Amino acid sequence: MLEGKKILLGVTASIAAYKTATLVRLLVKEGAEVQVIMTPVAKEFITPVTLSALSGKPVFSDFFSASGGEWNSHVDMGLWADLFLIAPVTASSMGKLANGIADNLLITTYLSCKCPVMLAPAMDLDMYLHPSTKRNVDILKSYGNTIIEPATGELASGLYGKGRMEEPEAIIAFIKTYFETAEVGRQAK
Repeated sequence: MLEGKKILLGVTASIAAYKTATLVRLLVKEGAEVQVIMTPVAKEFITPVTLSALSGKPVFSDFFSASGGEWNSHVDMGLWADLFLIAPVTASSMGKLANGIADNLLITTYLSCKCPVMLAPAMDLDMYLHPSTKRNVDILKSYGNTIIEPATGELASGLYGKGRMEEPEAIIAFIKTYFETAEVGRQAK
């Protein structure tokens, strides 16, 4: 069901970024074309080289190429995608998304994209339960974004609770269901 789909994958600075390697591999295995955008700090958690090797495309993090000065157009990427999946998305990035704080390539691409957006939060349980995070989730939902709820389990802090980014296989199933439902809706018209 993902054959030929263009998936823009945003990666923010969370320990859960290690799961994006599996996520990219599974998306490509399903036939999707994957373009990765990372926040600058996300590169501290997983390397662009890993995600580039798995996606078969260069990974973008900056507005301009460091070597040649080419512009990485957030507008073009936002128009290209059939789906913008941001996984993991941190509390900080959710706040920026909800409030239009366009201080990096990922956020500016989000603000200019025309496709559906799915967010897979990853953070400690107290951060996820904080009133400001809850408000940002509500704001993002009101914009039409889909939240892939985090799982409950052991967190990087050693605590146990809700905040783990959903597993890549479950995210793929969620995306496939979304596209299947959208296709059924188109056929019904």
